[in-house]
Amino acid sequence: MTMSAGWYLRRLSRMRPAEVGGRVGDAVRRRRWRSARPDCPSVTGARFTAVLPAGTIGAIPPDAAKRLLAEADRLMYGHAEFFGVVRDDLTDPDWWYDPKTGRRAPFGYAFGVPYRNEDVVGDIKQIWEPSRHQYLTVLAAAYAVTGNERYAERVAEHLRSWWAANPPLRGVHWISGIELGIRLLSWVWIRRLLDGWAGAAELFEDNPVARNQIWHHQRWLAGFPSRGSSANNHVIAETAGQFAAACAFGWFPSSARWRDDALRSLERQLRNNTFVSGLNRELATEYHGLVLELGLAAVAEADAADVPVPASIRLVLLRMTDALAAVVDSRLRPPRQGDADDGYGLVVDGAGTDRWASLLATGDAVFGRLAWWPAVTGTDVRTPLLAALIKRTEPSVTRPASRPAHFADAGLTILRGGSEIWCRCDGGPHGFLSIAAHAHADALSVEVRHDGVDVLADPGTFCYHGQPEWRQYFRSTLGHNTLELDGSDQSVSGGPFLWTRQARSRVLVADTSGEGVARWCAEHDGYEDSVHRRRVELTEATKELRIVDEVRGPRRAVRLAFHLGPAITADLSGDRAVLTWTRDGEDRSAVLDLPGELSWRAHRGETEPPLGWYSAGFGRKEPSTTLVGTGFTDGTEGFTTVLGFHG
Repeated sequence: MTMSAGWYLRRLSRMRPAEVGGRVGDAVRRRRWRSARPDCPSVTGARFTAVLPAGTIGAIPPDAAKRLLAEADRLMYGHAEFFGVVRDDLTDPDWWYDPKTGRRAPFGYAFGVPYRNEDVVGDIKQIWEPSRHQYLTVLAAAYAVTGNERYAERVAEHLRSWWAANPPLRGVHWISGIELGIRLLSWVWIRRLLDGWAGAAELFEDNPVARNQIWHHQRWLAGFPSRGSSANNHVIAETAGQFAAACAFGWFPSSARWRDDALRSLERQLRNNTFVSGLNRELATEYHGLVLELGLAAVAEADAADVPVPASIRLVLLRMTDALAAVVDSRLRPPRQGDADDGYGLVVDGAGTDRWASLLATGDAVFGRLAWWPAVTGTDVRTPLLAALIKRTEPSVTRPASRPAHFADAGLTILRGGSEIWCRCDGGPHGFLSIAAHAHADALSVEVRHDGVDVLADPGTFCYHGQPEWRQYFRSTLGHNTLELDGSDQSVSGGPFLWTRQARSRVLVADTSGEGVARWCAEHDGYEDSVHRRRVELTEATKELRIVDEVRGPRRAVRLAFHLGPAITADLSGDRAVLTWTRDGEDRSAVLDLPGELSWRAHRGETEPPLGWYSAGFGRKEPSTTLVGTGFTDGTEGFTTVLGFHG
């Protein structure tokens, strides 16, 4: 994918003058840096002191350690999977190779590489992901747990290989600040976890190549921060990585300045990126997880280095943790809202470890759980490591006395029917900042689960670059459980991470008082001359969810979509669908009575155009059933859908 002149004009239109000025300065700096590449200042007496307290490794639960070691051994054999692509070449990786397309990124000055052009570079996400070095933090953790030097030696071999292949400002790994920030955080933890290995100092602080890489990474991050309309989760990763490295690798003349600047930026950007309610402003749940992980990791570095942290940072992380505890379903799954690219802040666990349970466990260890929090039964490696570094402090604010269900600032409401039925209703802002980069055209969409199984599902994200028709589908109004008019999205896309007109939603009713019937109503103005209003009622006694869609305005063509989860089998007859699935060996069922005013069809795994798909993770998709009703808005007082669960 290459960007047209029109895209650049649309992108420019979403910037304020200060951002334009900053980006002009960035462009000048890039030209200057092409020919002016200073050497890392000489360093003497560098030491790494941010080690784990004694006894930390012994606190790792045995089953979590077992999963970690199984993952580490797969990596030792060269096996890994990134975004649905299985690789077996990680014993000696080619750092610039994309196994998905078979292409290899060109070498050259970093800012001259057309990384968005898949025909030239390949799938950039496939190239970037291994170079976040989070698989190396897994190997380093395996060394810390076992003391087996083969893990440490493999880590050292791969770091030396990467450093040799990627000199400063050369190639695709020096283009994106989020990549540099996360990579720095990985290096800090690799050094920490290898501390008992005799070769650790020789690999890092006594190694001029390592010091040069660390210094240039931090210089880059100080020179090219994400700014203005791009100051979303990327800037959190940049500042967290910069801060972590400046604390743990504080060997350079600029370290104190980098540390202080990064901490100020982190405090400001965490506040900017988070609603007062604790939900992430991008309204993309996976980025809530990423930002929370990065924030916790940054606080761990501060406390390990005895660097005072503003109370507002801990307060934001506390609110984010409480908000996460509030929105998860009975199986600890949060909403599938907005973009998701499987990005993690710190990885030290093996496959099978639940990300959200891990975050709640860390929240419990750092802040303390509230009585209404859901129980967390799983274990992980990361929690005892972070908890050993982060100083537990008593919150200076009043936390929610009962489980919140309506987050007014985010426009997100959770309706619950007992412990099994979970329904997310979306009546919030379209997205964050002027471009709303990670938003979907999903105003008034609902997401319904029964005992953690997706029944009415949010289909997910699947891809970012290189497949524009799939990117468009998974972001579209038709790609969500809501109503589309005249074949158009509610919000207007100007590119894969750009919206030029954003639907405005407002919640009219959010009654989650628990009196047997939970009610929600909202509307949006995304369609010119028309307003879409949706009412949702969940009755606990009858296990029935009623959805009523009303359109005020002139006669328009309608498509009403309901996307079923991949575990759901649907038998559609006229305007009634019988839904069946299995959970824990038990057969479950529901009946979906659809509006008779519309003509209904089931779609599954269609490609021209895409319809009937579910993406469980980035780079992966599978066929699922989508029910689409077509018709017109006139002659009806509303379209009523009733979902009734049996048993």
